Amino acid sequence: MDFEPRLRTVDVARRSGYSVQQVRNLERGGVLPPAVRTAAAYRVYGEVHIRSAVAYRALAAGVGPVEAKRIMRAVHSGGDVLALLDAAHAGLDRERRDLALAVEAAEAISGELIDDVRPSDAMAVSELATALGVRPSTLRHWDAEGLVVPDRVGTARRYSPAQVRDARIVHQLRGAGYRIEPLRALMPNLREVRTALTHRHASIATRSRALLDAAVSLSAIL
Repeated sequence: MDFEPRLRTVDVARRSGYSVQQVRNLERGGVLPPAVRTAAAYRVYGEVHIRSAVAYRALAAGVGPVEAKRIMRAVHSGGDVLALLDAAHAGLDRERRDLALAVEAAEAISGELIDDVRPSDAMAVSELATALGVRPSTLRHWDAEGLVVPDRVGTARRYSPAQVRDARIVHQLRGAGYRIEPLRALMPNLREVRTALTHRHASIATRSRALLDAAVSLSAIL
């Protein structure tokens, strides 16, 4: 392990973009390898600590801090780092494919004509759940969250064709990784769905680039 030149905590902080306390926290969390202690108990760092901090920052942007910490711990403990990185890239690839399907489905569903409908075209909870391949409790949850609110006939829920269309779009967006809160703001205006999906595509691209940046620092460490 390269400890030359000898670096102080503040040196690592300045060169990696973290605060002094964050550097100590990263070392304590296993993101950085243990520092050497001088006879006076001062920490002494090397280039490997800076590379580790930089790699962790990029990894956190790509896969989140929890998985980034797991990867960095594997780096310093001799774990299977390449397998973890492969899994991270595979996860982003799945997100890309799911997003592409969501874009295609949302555009097709949004373009369907629903004006020429009859009252009998409405669907019950069980019918719509079967059509979507979800549990009836999922539709009830969407109702409670204000995502897809059906009509009421007595105590029974009935989904009009427009509400069925909304449920199909929500189903596709949930499959693409969208959480309830963003969807709640998105669904009142279906014209915003395309914009939101475009933003998500950009987010995936940013995370992919972050993983690429992390690989440079990790390669230098390994």
